[in-house]
Amino acid sequence: MKTNSSDTKEFIFNLQKKISEIINDDLIGIYIHGSLAMGGFNPNSSDIDVLAITNKSMKVETKRKLAKLLLTHSSSPFPVEISFLNTEQLKVWQHPCPFDFHYSEFWRERYANDLLSGTEKFLNGDVNTDADLAAHITITNKRGVCVYGKSIEEAFPLVPSSDYLSSITGDFTNCLKNIEEDPIYCTLNLIRVYWYLKEGVISSKLEAGNWGVSTFPKEMQNTVAKVLECYSNYKDTYGFEKDELVMLKNYISNDAKKLLN
Repeated sequence: MKTNSSDTKEFIFNLQKKISEIINDDLIGIYIHGSLAMGGFNPNSSDIDVLAITNKSMKVETKRKLAKLLLTHSSSPFPVEISFLNTEQLKVWQHPCPFDFHYSEFWRERYANDLLSGTEKFLNGDVNTDADLAAHITITNKRGVCVYGKSIEEAFPLVPSSDYLSSITGDFTNCLKNIEEDPIYCTLNLIRVYWYLKEGVISSKLEAGNWGVSTFPKEMQNTVAKVLECYSNYKDTYGFEKDELVMLKNYISNDAKKLLN
C-alpha cells in the first residue's frame, strides 16, 4: 500500500479482521484498489476502495451483520466503498458483473433504516449487478493490493478491455454534463479516462491531474493545476470560470470521441 499513514493501515487491517470474524472460513480474500492502491489517497476526501471475495453466495443474515459493521466503521475516520463477490460470480466473467453485497456512504441511511425497523427493503437475498465492477477489477488486476488471502492473480478473472471501457465511459459521460457543478471530481475523472483512451494508462485521479498539467495545451494547464490544488489540499472550489471549464471539457471530449471512433 502506497501510503505512509499508519492510521490508514491500522484502519484497513482492523476492518479485515472484523470482516473475517463475520465470514469466517468462507473468506477467500480482501483487496484494495482505487486511490489508496495507486498512491493518490487523500485522507481528507478519498474513499478506501475494497473488493472482498467469498467462497459461497451470501446469506441475508451475513449481509445484515456486514451492514452493521460498516455503519460503525465507515467514515470513522475513512469512508469505505466495498463490494463482496463470490467465486461462482467470477468463474465465468460477465459484464455487468453480479455481486452479493455492496456498501458505500450512499447506502448508509437505507441500511440503517432496514436494521432499525427489521425490514428487508435493501438488505435482502437479491443478487444485483454493477457495471462499475469491470473497472474495479481491472484496476485491482493492474495495480491492486492483496490485504488478505489468495493472490490477485488467483482470485480475479481478466476483464476484457471493451468491458473496462464500457465501465468507465458511463461516468465519463456524466462528468461531461456535470463539470460546472463538480469541477474537481469531474475534471480529474475526465482526464483519467482520456489518458486511458490515449495511452492505455490506468491511473489515480492525482496521477491523471499531474499528467494533464504536464501535457495539456498551455491555456488549460492552469485550470488543471487549480483543480489539483483543490483536490490535494481539500480546498473548497475557487475561481473557476465557466469558460475555462467548458474549454477543458470540449478539448477532452473532442479528442476522446476521435479516439473512441
